[in-house]
Amino acid sequence: MDPFEVRMQFLAQLKRLSASQPSIQKTVSFALKYFSRCGEDLWDCIVEECQKGSTNTRINIFYFLDSLCETSLASRPSTSSGGNFYVSYVTRDLKKVVDLVVPDGRVGLLNLMSTTQVLESWRAKRVIDPAVVSEVLESLEQRQKRMHDLPTSNEHIPSDEVQKRIEEDRERHKRLRERRWVQPTTRALLPPRLASFYPLPRISNEFPIDVEFDNAWETTSDWNEDDDEAAQEENALCFPDAGASYKETKGR
Repeated sequence: MDPFEVRMQFLAQLKRLSASQPSIQKTVSFALKYFSRCGEDLWDCIVEECQKGSTNTRINIFYFLDSLCETSLASRPSTSSGGNFYVSYVTRDLKKVVDLVVPDGRVGLLNLMSTTQVLESWRAKRVIDPAVVSEVLESLEQRQKRMHDLPTSNEHIPSDEVQKRIEEDRERHKRLRERRWVQPTTRALLPPRLASFYPLPRISNEFPIDVEFDNAWETTSDWNEDDDEAAQEENALCFPDAGASYKETKGR
C-alpha cells in the first residue's frame, strides 16, 4: 500500500475502534507494521481522531495508546538503532492528547477517571517518563476541581449510547485491572530493564522486582491486631504444641 492508502485504512480502524481487545490489538498491529514507512503520519491520524471523535471514541483511543506503548516497548530491538516506535510521540504530545481525551466542561468528567488510571499505570511501570506523567496528572487534578464547579448540563444522551458506554467501561476497567500487576519482563541474555528509555537518576538501575515491590508496598495496609492473630494461627499450624498454648490463652 502507498502512504495514502495506509493513512485511510488506519483512520477507518480508529473510527471503528472499540474497547474490545481484538479491535485494539488489530489496530496496534497495523500501526507497528507501517511505523517505519508512515509512523509520523499515523501518529498525526491518532491526534486528528482525538480532535474529531466522540467522548467514547477518545477514551477508546487512549486505551489503544496504552496497548500501543506496551507493545512498542516489548517489540523494540535490543540495539538502540531500532528506536522506541510510538513511545516518543506519546511522550512528546502527552499533554495535548490528554487535553483532547478529557475536554473542558462537565463532559470531560466522563473520561477523567479512566484517563487518570492509565496515566498512573504508566507512571508506576515507567512506560512513559514519570516526570512527564506526573506533570499531566497535576494538570488533571486542577482541571477536575474546576469541572465540579461548572453548572449541570441538560444535554440528553440517548439510552443506547449510555448502555454502550457502560459496557465498554466495564471492558476497559477489566483489562486495566488485569494489566496493573504485569511487570516488565527480562529477555534472555539481556540485563533486566524497565519499560523506559529516559535516564532517571535514582531508578535507572532498578530491576522489575523493585517495581513489583513498590507496588506491593503502596497497596499493603499497616500491621494491625488482625495480622497478629493471623500470624499466631499460622504459627499454631506449624508448631502444634505452641498452638495448644495459643488456644488456651485465646480461650481465657
